[in-house]
Amino acid sequence: MEMTSYEHGVPSWVDVGTPDLQRDIEFYSQLFGWQCQQGPPEAGGYTIAEIDQKAVAGLGPQLNPQAPPSWLTYINVDSADDVAAKVTANGGQTFMGPMDVMDVGRMAVFADPVGAFFAVWQPGAHKGAGLVNEPNTMVWNELITTDLEKSKAFYGAVFGWGAEVHEGDMPYTEWQLGGRSIGGMMAKPPMMPAEVPPHWNVYFAVADLDEARNAIQKLGGQVLAEPFDTPTGPFVPVMDPTGAAFSVIQMNQR
Repeated sequence: MEMTSYEHGVPSWVDVGTPDLQRDIEFYSQLFGWQCQQGPPEAGGYTIAEIDQKAVAGLGPQLNPQAPPSWLTYINVDSADDVAAKVTANGGQTFMGPMDVMDVGRMAVFADPVGAFFAVWQPGAHKGAGLVNEPNTMVWNELITTDLEKSKAFYGAVFGWGAEVHEGDMPYTEWQLGGRSIGGMMAKPPMMPAEVPPHWNVYFAVADLDEARNAIQKLGGQVLAEPFDTPTGPFVPVMDPTGAAFSVIQMNQR
């Protein structure tokens, strides 16, 4: 699905911060068929990955070398400054205050009150991902948290999200905005290592989950668990060669 704009409060972009940019460029290019274009020198090595000349994700050097390599979810906003004030007022932390990124947009990086990092994007020339919900592109953004109620209150206050809870053995929350689902949330599962903090997980679609799992391992990544079945299709959590975790999912045919 081609995208030319995003509503306020909708995840619109993802990028990975890595200690070995070239290795990750090679990994994701081979795994997803991304064409990776490094930006100008003033962009500090930041690289835009494209499919059919449409931006799908970013790759860049780690901003904080003490933090583990990770994928970061950006939420589209009308005003990064207004959101920054709401984050502070509702118990979040600001790690990078609102700043202009050349002419492409204005961004800020925060942590929610439970400790999960996320970013906001006020678009300029760069509107966000130009292609989503297709193989080799972003399809879902999901908060893994240790406090569901605190997270519901925070994101509801900051972005106006509603929460539709599906009960079961592992209850699942769908974030709602304007009557549609724009992301998910679940409690940190017991099988996830204790040292893994609350975080936003990124899902990329693949045409064939088994082929993707094999390719990830051949390219130096890791498969972290056996596939999980969901109503939308089977997925598996994985890790790239530098240690950044994400998930791949084979979407059911609609």
